[in-house]
Amino acid sequence: MGKRILVQRQGRGTSTFRCPSHLRVSPASYPPPADTTLKGYVTELVHDPGRMVPLAHIELENGFDYYIPAAEGMYVGQEVYVGPNAPLAVGNTLPLKNIPEGTKVYNIELRPGDGGKIARQAGSYAIILGRSGRYTIILLPSGKQKSILSDARATIGVPAGAGRTEKPLLKAGAAYYKWKVKSRKWPRVRGVAMNAVSHPHGGGHHQSVSFPSTVSRNTPPGRKVGHIAARRCGRKKGAR
Repeated sequence: MGKRILVQRQGRGTSTFRCPSHLRVSPASYPPPADTTLKGYVTELVHDPGRMVPLAHIELENGFDYYIPAAEGMYVGQEVYVGPNAPLAVGNTLPLKNIPEGTKVYNIELRPGDGGKIARQAGSYAIILGRSGRYTIILLPSGKQKSILSDARATIGVPAGAGRTEKPLLKAGAAYYKWKVKSRKWPRVRGVAMNAVSHPHGGGHHQSVSFPSTVSRNTPPGRKVGHIAARRCGRKKGAR
């Protein structure tokens, strides 16, 4: 019989680990793609629990409404455009092929029509670097470059809420509620700090795994902790 390790408790699906989806405002996604450019208005800016960037509620002239991460400088009553011929202004959404190089964009679609997947967090943005055939090359927030189909859409600007991580949490209670709305168990106890009966890494005279922690993909659940199906072990040759 396996030990009752954290991953096994998560698999039971109890309220401790269940996502509080009833708190969510709405998915943040673009409207379906269209060949025409539509005008809309920002009706409200709302806080979505668990999401560190505010959401902008946009109503289009055809009656369709949706939510997207709000850009810095966006305000209630702002006029925004969605479509291939949208002006180059903060908050407007248009295909990557119509956005000039050097522009800061966010909420970028990985595939045309998926609603936006990249650079959606507060203060996170990508930069248009250039074109290569049917693809647009962008500089991701991580510093890596990525090629995306030029028909994918993005919004001009930078997501609001930048600098949030600079404010200290000050106490453990603040961290608890921070992770509570993200459906993440906190605090997360280390296996080496547990008793031997509670975790494969527990026990001993000091906190140490005391054996290689790489395990097979086919390992039983009670032992499947540590480096699962690691491609390599040990330090790289020449690493300092």
